[in-house]
Amino acid sequence: MIEYGLPVLFALFIWWFSTGVILYLDGLPRRSFRWSMIGATVLLAAALWGLWWSSEDASIGGAFVAFTCGLLVWGWHEISFLTGLVTGPRKTPCPPGSTGWRRFLRASETIIHHEIAIAVTAALIVALTWGGANQTGLWTFVILWLMRLSTKLNIFLGVPNLTEEFLPAHLHYLKTYFRKSGINPLFPVSVSVSTVITVLIALEAVEPLATPYQAASATFLATLMALAVLEHWLLVLPIPDAVLWRWALRSHKKGDHECGTAAEIAAGGLKVSRLDLPKRLETVQQLTENEAMTTEKEGLRRFYSSIGAHRAPKINWR
Repeated sequence: MIEYGLPVLFALFIWWFSTGVILYLDGLPRRSFRWSMIGATVLLAAALWGLWWSSEDASIGGAFVAFTCGLLVWGWHEISFLTGLVTGPRKTPCPPGSTGWRRFLRASETIIHHEIAIAVTAALIVALTWGGANQTGLWTFVILWLMRLSTKLNIFLGVPNLTEEFLPAHLHYLKTYFRKSGINPLFPVSVSVSTVITVLIALEAVEPLATPYQAASATFLATLMALAVLEHWLLVLPIPDAVLWRWALRSHKKGDHECGTAAEIAAGGLKVSRLDLPKRLETVQQLTENEAMTTEKEGLRRFYSSIGAHRAPKINWR
């Protein structure tokens, strides 16, 4: 039973633990992101090598190595996105009144660099493992990619639970592209197709003629698919999934408490007793150029209104 029990337990643990580590790191102060990305990039290089090395190892051990390496490669993309390093050209809230394809295109602009990077990485994994007997790592990465893409589309179209608490403060503008609503038409299709695929992979795992490697590999992939289906259901069920990573989300709460938004800082909403002057200066430096500029414009508009000026002078905002 080693080809069944251990892969299930290992997949459950590494899914839970790796998610928690990424959530904890992207909630730390932004000055720490450089070190997080350096560490993640070292792991990425090691994982890519591991995928190449294990591609000819059709054993239970090879399946463990390939599955772990596939998750590590995916983890680099997750942390690079959540730290804001690789997202998209649009880093501002969704303009009011955006609907239909216009809203979809603007939402796509917030993550397009992230998606391109994933596609390039998938092609690289294909090249590294081409013709190999062990394709567990490749399919691990593909499952994570496609199921996460399905989750993004469902959140965009509308679901009851948006899992907003997982977003760090510097990505809060993405919330404006989410839609909180009832179940959208894509959700039943996503869950149904994913469930069928999960069952088919599980049946392959228990196939009497399957080798120990095939059984272990299919068990890894079936478990990963089952977790992805569960994540989809958590988008509509009244179950607080954040409780699973409460220990990791503490860094988010601390960061939100210390930083605040540009509007709060400009309005003096953060008291000095809660945020001293050095932290104020550091926070202001971390503001995006667009947010700071918008705040400055609004402040000047209010100033000219208060002195009775009918028209503010033209200012070059770069």
